[in-house]
Amino acid sequence: MAFKLDNIPKTATVTNKSQNSIENLLKKEIVFFGDKFNNKKKQAFYQELATLLKAGITIKESLTLILESLKKESDKELIQKVVQDIINGLPFSEALLATKSFSDYEYYSLKIGEETGTIAQVCQELKLFYERKNEQKRIVIAALTYPTIVLSTAVLVVIFMLSYVVPMFQDIFKQNKIELPALTRIIIKLSHYTKAYGLYGLLLIISLFTIGSFVKENQKYKRMLHYFLLRIPILGSFTKKVYLAQFTQALALLTTAKIPILNSIQMTKKMIRFVPLQDALNEVEKSLLKGNSLSSSLKDNSMFDSRILSLVKVSEETNQTEYVFNQLNEQYNQEVIQQSKIMTTILEPFIILVVGVLVAVLLIAMYLPMFQLSSAIG
Repeated sequence: MAFKLDNIPKTATVTNKSQNSIENLLKKEIVFFGDKFNNKKKQAFYQELATLLKAGITIKESLTLILESLKKESDKELIQKVVQDIINGLPFSEALLATKSFSDYEYYSLKIGEETGTIAQVCQELKLFYERKNEQKRIVIAALTYPTIVLSTAVLVVIFMLSYVVPMFQDIFKQNKIELPALTRIIIKLSHYTKAYGLYGLLLIISLFTIGSFVKENQKYKRMLHYFLLRIPILGSFTKKVYLAQFTQALALLTTAKIPILNSIQMTKKMIRFVPLQDALNEVEKSLLKGNSLSSSLKDNSMFDSRILSLVKVSEETNQTEYVFNQLNEQYNQEVIQQSKIMTTILEPFIILVVGVLVAVLLIAMYLPMFQLSSAIG
């Protein structure tokens, strides 16, 4: 028996309370970075909720207990609203969605849990999902932090040298009427361009980042950006594995809840926000609707590698779909960890080498005329 996604209403009615008094405005919490209820909080939330539900406590009572343990006022208000919506008759999944702090992935997963009576298990899987997502984020940040700091420092040093150091040398060369080598002339021209257009370049970069933050949810922009990411060497492969890990985890969660494979693909397509994978799943869905098996539906798409194809085919023959997708998820998560470490190992010496070459070129360009001057004096 298959669930019809059209029959799962995605209704989220949020009551916007007007802040009429200055006192309420002053009490309002200001959030500078990220969402109020971020992924770390969600991991802890689902872990506590799964434990309480498995102990036989109702959702309302579980949320009330979690509410008492929260410290931040904004988190308390969020969970209090969920409890109130449940009291007013809303299902748990829709009460969460109404807060605008929870994703479609969570909504559909919990909706299935409510319909199949496996909500405690779904909460446990969501806890694992966010645990792995947080771990992936930590790995990526750790891998990119040091290279980013080094590269930023190098750019600032080069800009400083072009803006202040090179002009000082240029004045010395002019006073002594030294014939400048080609490399020195190029560096001096770069110095002129940096001083003349550096501010405009900085404003352009800031403008691009600002525009990007505004259009990041635009479908055409996302499509172009995501497909471009896949074409970048090393980074494209890494990005693909990160989303394949999410894909296999989503299917493991849904197949655990005994959701038919067609509905699982439809839901996973809504849960994952990576456009190339969404397009691939759309083609898989069309193939499944024609009566093809999952392995043959995945076969004609470059997003899915031979490992997925072979193991999915085995799972269809042995009826071990849940186990296979769990194993695939573990493998992809391990590969993400390993590849991030490799990226860090490669990037660090490479960036240091680039920085060394840039500084060396600047120094050589400035000191070559000085050598010529000392030879002429000698």
